[in-house]
Amino acid sequence: MAKNKNQAENPTSFTGLKTTKPAKEAAGLKAVNKSLKILAKEVGLIKGLSVLNQLNQKGGVDCPGCAWPDPDDERSKLGEYCENGVKAIAEEISSKSLDASFFAQHSVQELSNLTDYEIGKKGRIAQPMYLAENASHYEAISWDKAFEKIASKLSDLASPNEAIFYTSGRTSNEAAFLYQLFVRAYGTNNLPDCSNMCHESSGKALSQTLGIGKGSVTLHDFEKAEVILILGQNPGTNHPRMLNALQKAKRNGAIIITVNPLREAGLVAYNNPQELGTVLGSKTQLSDHYLQIRINSDMALIQAINIILSEHEKESPGHVFDQTFIDDKTEGFTAYLKHLESLSLDKLIDQTGIARGIIETIAQILASKKRIIACWAMGLTQHKNSVDTIKEVVNLLLLKGSIGKEGAGTCPVRGHSNVQGDRTMGIHEAPSDKLLDSIQEVFNFAPPRHHGFDVVNAIKAMHDHRAKVFFAMGGNFLSATPDTLYTAKALAACDLTVQVSTKLNRSHLIHGKEAIILPCLARTDKDVKQGVEQFVSVENSMGIVHSSKGNLPPISDALKSEVDIVCSLAQRCDLAVDIPWTDYANNYDLVRDKIEATIAGFDNYNDRVRQPAGFYLPNGARNNEYNTSSKKAQFSISFFEAIPLKGSEFLMMTIRSHDQFNTTIYGLDDRYRGIYNERRVIMMNPSDMKAANLNHMDVVDLYNYTGGQKRVAKNFMVVSYDIPSRCVATYFPEANVLVPISNVAKVSNTPASKSVVIEVKLA
Repeated sequence: MAKNKNQAENPTSFTGLKTTKPAKEAAGLKAVNKSLKILAKEVGLIKGLSVLNQLNQKGGVDCPGCAWPDPDDERSKLGEYCENGVKAIAEEISSKSLDASFFAQHSVQELSNLTDYEIGKKGRIAQPMYLAENASHYEAISWDKAFEKIASKLSDLASPNEAIFYTSGRTSNEAAFLYQLFVRAYGTNNLPDCSNMCHESSGKALSQTLGIGKGSVTLHDFEKAEVILILGQNPGTNHPRMLNALQKAKRNGAIIITVNPLREAGLVAYNNPQELGTVLGSKTQLSDHYLQIRINSDMALIQAINIILSEHEKESPGHVFDQTFIDDKTEGFTAYLKHLESLSLDKLIDQTGIARGIIETIAQILASKKRIIACWAMGLTQHKNSVDTIKEVVNLLLLKGSIGKEGAGTCPVRGHSNVQGDRTMGIHEAPSDKLLDSIQEVFNFAPPRHHGFDVVNAIKAMHDHRAKVFFAMGGNFLSATPDTLYTAKALAACDLTVQVSTKLNRSHLIHGKEAIILPCLARTDKDVKQGVEQFVSVENSMGIVHSSKGNLPPISDALKSEVDIVCSLAQRCDLAVDIPWTDYANNYDLVRDKIEATIAGFDNYNDRVRQPAGFYLPNGARNNEYNTSSKKAQFSISFFEAIPLKGSEFLMMTIRSHDQFNTTIYGLDDRYRGIYNERRVIMMNPSDMKAANLNHMDVVDLYNYTGGQKRVAKNFMVVSYDIPSRCVATYFPEANVLVPISNVAKVSNTPASKSVVIEVKLA
């Protein structure tokens, strides 16, 4: 690993695996009890509940977890949050403070030997820290010295394109806008972000077919839907408040069809902890049909359904397809029908692992419905064929006229609280000419026009020393990215790595020749500038922009807001651009004024964002308007290609546990799946285990040989699980070492972490 030998991966020792039968329902009193125990242990019930009472309430604090929207109207007085939201807040408001004395006691090597779970539990970073070249310990540094060092490194580069500026999904609109403005004033579009690793495939597919890279539905649409199709998503763990919307839809008569390789408790049944019936064991059955599909065969399934629908339409013209919508609003229908006729229905069905009769039943349901919502997450977006798969989902909705009407549309569910807002603010390595023209007009400088590096290309550039400075606005880059050892070498090859962070993570420990940690305010922290409390804004999964205002004193006086950090650094750099950074740092209203002037849809921003529920951004697809070249929605032609497996190979997907949000590990229990006190596990089909002479809890090593290179993840315990044959599941980041840097989605370049070919061998 370059010059630094710190541990890039989680330790391979075991922590004591215990297994039970998977749960048959999500939430309920168990979730309430778990949440209360977490609060009591981490921060105390009084402090914890005082913050939670304001979480996701109008005018309160936006949860730093997922991007699921809050209700437009009344919000629950008992709590507008979930168990994982409680975990996020408990760690954010922890009283554990890491100052210079902590880093003096613990070397970087020592800390890197801990698991991500242990590292994250250490606490909030309380002051700026600096790691000198060849030093073993971080030491305190003043803000002025830190900015001076960063600015000096940036100015010494031969080209601005030798710097990488990464952004995580928790960055506010205000900070993200200023960040991209600073980076472009500096002279590069090297703005990779976490969208590159999650929903980039959704953005590409939806932009090309519907003219907007965002979903088209609102929460209200769930209450009006006839059918909700959920693909490659586990809301019970990753977006638990979505279960409320599914429960309402179900009670209003919606049919829920789930497509997922694993049978997830949150898609089977929901025990609403805010209803009296919970105490009596009452629950709502959610999925009417649960299709445990083989990994990466979703496109084959949707094409098979569309073929069957086209056959029904031939038998009963005008009763299955919405021909008026197709004629008036779409393009490419005839060519798409010819394409369907050229495909083999039998072969497509065979690839899914789902019985023909079940698929025909699903098609029969869809044939008679018009108000259909399609939801998906990373189970669809992280494959080589992800963009085409999502386009196939759009084809289904177009055939049914299920776009631009109440109770119907697209719903890519974003994983982080403001990842969608960051992209809206201009965090993008491939900015549109419209955005760049607007920046030039408002700020009177010519931003660079060449496209920059996305995440995968940024890693390659650092690895090859074409990029020499890495600056991360939040996140845990190393643990989030593929090919762990390759990425670690890339970071270690940098002259300087900088992390803007709230808590300690592994990316602080796998570093460049020099490293700096800049501690920032968290969502729950009060942000006071010149005696005036500031607030920030975010955009959720459904395009609603609303405010977030912290209500707790910061854990340290040495913290700065992300806005302040960006503005302070920009002032230190010789940008030759006249931008009033000091004014922006002291008054976020001024930032919002510039956002309004630069980005469409933010008219009267400062007034509207102060409305209790915020406001919706314009969305053409929601209004049956399509910003494509022809101004019509586009049918797409795609070909499914199965991933070939040799006799000893399996197709692996990486997933989260229930005690996890993205790379943050809150605990060691995956309660809903019945896996406790261990993360180094591989879930396998019992028949596959028998064929491979493996037993439950055997210790194995996992191998990937893509590109002729051996990648190995050592010491995983086999868990017998209900998963399709030849498919396996592991947790990330522990299995990220197996995801090749070259294994990416076509068009979007997203790491294909959900379809990795591996071999399993006894350790």
